[in-house]
Amino acid sequence: MLIAVASTDGEMVNEHFGRATRFWIFDISRSGRSLIMVRNVEPLSTGNKNHSFDPEKMARVRETIKDCERVYCTRIGERPKLELEKMGIETILYHDAIGSITV
Repeated sequence: MLIAVASTDGEMVNEHFGRATRFWIFDISRSGRSLIMVRNVEPLSTGNKNHSFDPEKMARVRETIKDCERVYCTRIGERPKLELEKMGIETILYHDAIGSITV
């Protein structure tokens, strides 16, 4: 299965979904994981915690990770989480090494 990981370094799940500038895309199975690619995105967050939801930015992020079954991130807002759920993408709140992610 393909997963998207919000990470600043490709080693740790250490980024908030809305602040992510890239998603590391891995193919993960019982036999292991392999990095497929890194996909850059424009962050949803403006840096102001009271910013309004931007559906156009979210549409671009959704397009970037639409082939993934799960997204791993440290945090995510309710609205983006709901938007991902509508697409069938499961959100996993996680803060650990990418290497410890299992199916």
